[in-house]
Amino acid sequence: MKRALTIAGSDSGGGAGIQADLKTFAAHGVFGASVITALTAQNTLGVQGVFEIPPDFVGLQIDSVASDIGADAVKIGMLSNAAIIEVVAAKLAQHELGPVVLDPVMVAKGGDPLLRADAKEALVRILLPAAAIVTPNIPEAEAICGFAIEGLEGMRRAARAILELGPKAVVVKGGHLSAGQDCVDIFFDGRDFAELPSERIASKNTHGTGCSFSSAIAAALALGLPLEEAVRSAKAYITRIIAASVDLGIGRGHGPMNHMAR
Repeated sequence: MKRALTIAGSDSGGGAGIQADLKTFAAHGVFGASVITALTAQNTLGVQGVFEIPPDFVGLQIDSVASDIGADAVKIGMLSNAAIIEVVAAKLAQHELGPVVLDPVMVAKGGDPLLRADAKEALVRILLPAAAIVTPNIPEAEAICGFAIEGLEGMRRAARAILELGPKAVVVKGGHLSAGQDCVDIFFDGRDFAELPSERIASKNTHGTGCSFSSAIAAALALGLPLEEAVRSAKAYITRIIAASVDLGIGRGHGPMNHMAR
């Protein structure tokens, strides 16, 4: 069985973070291990609190998984602060693990911050160069690049700028573009651009889409798919489970998805 490791925050509501990642791994037939960077008191209505795990203990969790189980791919999500970012980067360099999928988590679906303001520079400087692929949405890409993104050409410009920071590939997610359009993601590996369109599905049950998309890429990489094919597979997976979750009826706010829908 192939193995994937998620390094991210815990979502007590079960829709995003570590919980979404492990469900996604299981849906792809991949064994999932986890390193928890922060605990969130969270539900579909928002984030009520965050407790950051001590950086040394984050490192110890990585040591434990790497020294025994290993990983064919690694997904990184919420890292919360610069000290945790530094420890994660050091441990990735120390251990021989699979390709890294970096989801630069900064803000929760409801607008609550999940990355300290002073940690963004550390994320860009230290972790982007270690990533096989980075998966920002448009607000995250704007924060990394420092300029506003408008339309597909703006997404391509952002992808070029992010790639110059060190990752091997970038996918800029287009879900935040104007409603009514198809959702188009832009993939760029330094050679070619690829547009990944999908139907925009009207649903409030989209909590955890970013986490699940990046962990689906990691699962596909663990299974041996080439990078662009892994991204296309993850895009298809997310589209299917959003469509299957329109009437899921869990919670009173931004509801979760049914990761096992397929």
